[in-house]
Amino acid sequence: MKQISVKMLQAGSIYTEPVYIEGDNLLVPAGIAIRKKDIDQLISWGIETVSTEGEIGLPGAHKGASPGPAAGNTAKLSAVPSLVEAPEHQGTYRIYTSLIEELKGIFSNIAAEARVDAWAIDAIISRILQVVREHRDLIIGYILAGEVKHHDLAKSSVNTAILSCLITMEFKAPNHKLLQIVSGALLHDVGMLRLPREILNKKGGLSDIELQRMQTHPLLSYKIACKELLYPDGVGLVVLQHHEHWDGTGYPRGLTGTQIDAGARIVSVADAFEAMVSQKPYRNSIIGYQAMKNLLADNSRRFDPNVLKAFIKTMGIYPIGSIVLLNNGAIARVTDVRTDTPLRPKIRLLISESGKVYPKNEGETIDLLAEKKLFIVRALDPKDLTKPHE
Repeated sequence: MKQISVKMLQAGSIYTEPVYIEGDNLLVPAGIAIRKKDIDQLISWGIETVSTEGEIGLPGAHKGASPGPAAGNTAKLSAVPSLVEAPEHQGTYRIYTSLIEELKGIFSNIAAEARVDAWAIDAIISRILQVVREHRDLIIGYILAGEVKHHDLAKSSVNTAILSCLITMEFKAPNHKLLQIVSGALLHDVGMLRLPREILNKKGGLSDIELQRMQTHPLLSYKIACKELLYPDGVGLVVLQHHEHWDGTGYPRGLTGTQIDAGARIVSVADAFEAMVSQKPYRNSIIGYQAMKNLLADNSRRFDPNVLKAFIKTMGIYPIGSIVLLNNGAIARVTDVRTDTPLRPKIRLLISESGKVYPKNEGETIDLLAEKKLFIVRALDPKDLTKPHE
């Protein structure tokens, strides 16, 4: 297998055989063009060469190849039980959904400009911290799988608070700072409740006037958090600045770098990832792996590089809970990640190479770092795994 310098790769190149990273991790299949973002990612990971047995060819050069066992196995995805079908997981799922339901009720009162006691929000924050500490992997899996299909703003706010909590814990921040950032994350989009519904639910692009209205929501969020709910200014800065960009192109003030509040920089990354993996009125969600790749391609434009590194460290390139296809056609769920070898996480089989579907958590656990002959070909959409939970 010949080695190709990453510096020699060109966006749009198509090879007649698969191109691999580190010998056996698939970069692109045969007949699929290499994208500029793929090359940028390799550079950001410090990878200097890729390998292939093919030559630069034409699109479709590999189309005649046999689909192999993967075609049959991906068709069986709907037979695999979801995370919440295991009895030991149902309690955690009820906690997750109750957090969303409770926040939805609070948001309804805020939208109606009715009285809301901050202690009710504090109770939700306390439970978020507890569930992240006790059931981290399950909660991440629920976010990636889009288990809850309703209450979009409340769900997005809870998910962003959970992800912000994980990043802040990675920084080993003191407890008072953790509470401040998670509070800000939970309330970061509360100003949306004071915007016209037709703007929030519009499919397609916004007009210039609509975009200007939309970009007032951090100011509205700050007013609600600090003036109505009486949260301290430390929480207010998180909600006010979560759309500021590292390079100064954000809003409302165009702040740059460390001018932006540290908590806001954390919530910015969490909010962006959550938005990508969640269904929106104007587009479909994308899988966790692709969302992580998009973040990696940022190149210090929107996000603080140190926050991004902390997020990748805690989540992995294939985030815990991701559904992945292996090179032997088996399908598995990622159960643990490594920061030093992000392409080789620990996994649990859902469907074996021969097509056997494992119930609940009975599939074999495999450490891809030890099993050198196995590697991840691509991530699969968790929406294909089970029927949606209503």
